[in-house]
Amino acid sequence: MRLVRHAEFEAVYRGGGRKSSAQFVVFYSANGGPRSRFGISVKKALGGAVVRNRIRRRVREILRRNSSEISTGWDIVIHPRTSMTRVAFASIETELLALLRNIR
Repeated sequence: MRLVRHAEFEAVYRGGGRKSSAQFVVFYSANGGPRSRFGISVKKALGGAVVRNRIRRRVREILRRNSSEISTGWDIVIHPRTSMTRVAFASIETELLALLRNIR
């Protein structure tokens, strides 16, 4: 359910679309499989390891709680933006789900 290899991330960047909002940039590409796979890429500019890991945990929790609402058959890479560190979890969840629902 996860994208882990550099080549998998590159395939999504090269072969798919892109959607963005105030807190996220989401890259997506069709994978033809029965599930969607996700990758999270957090830049070092967002903060130290503690901050970056907290961001990853928050995004993974949003994906876990709302997996039934996300369409299947996609490879998705999520890039959080710097402003995400100062926003409440509920607004982050709403914004990310709005982006993921629009992938068709």
